[in-house]
Amino acid sequence: MMRKEMEDQVIQAYQRDEGMMILVFAQWCVNHGLDPHELYRRAYPDQGTNPLLIQMVENTVPKEESEDIPDETLLGVLSLYGNDDLAFVVSEEMERLKRQNG
Repeated sequence: MMRKEMEDQVIQAYQRDEGMMILVFAQWCVNHGLDPHELYRRAYPDQGTNPLLIQMVENTVPKEESEDIPDETLLGVLSLYGNDDLAFVVSEEMERLKRQNG
C-alpha cells in the first residue's frame, strides 16, 4: 500500500471515530435533558458552530430509546480525543445533576 493511501485511511478512521465520540457526547446530553450545543459552546466559546456536532445531534434518539451511557464512559471517550475542556464542562454538569437529583 502506498504511503499516501495509508495516511488517507488513518485520517478517515480518525474522523469516523471522532464522529462516534461526538455522537456519544450528544446522546449522553439528550439522555440527561441537556443541550449538547450549549455545553460545547461553554467548553469552546471561540470555536463557533461545529458542523460534525450538528450532524451527530441529528443522529441521536429520544432518551426512551437510548441505552444508558455511563458518565465514566463519556469522560473516557472525551479524554481519549483530547477534549479536556469539554470533559471539564461535562463533569460540572454531572456534579450539578447529582446535587439536583439528590
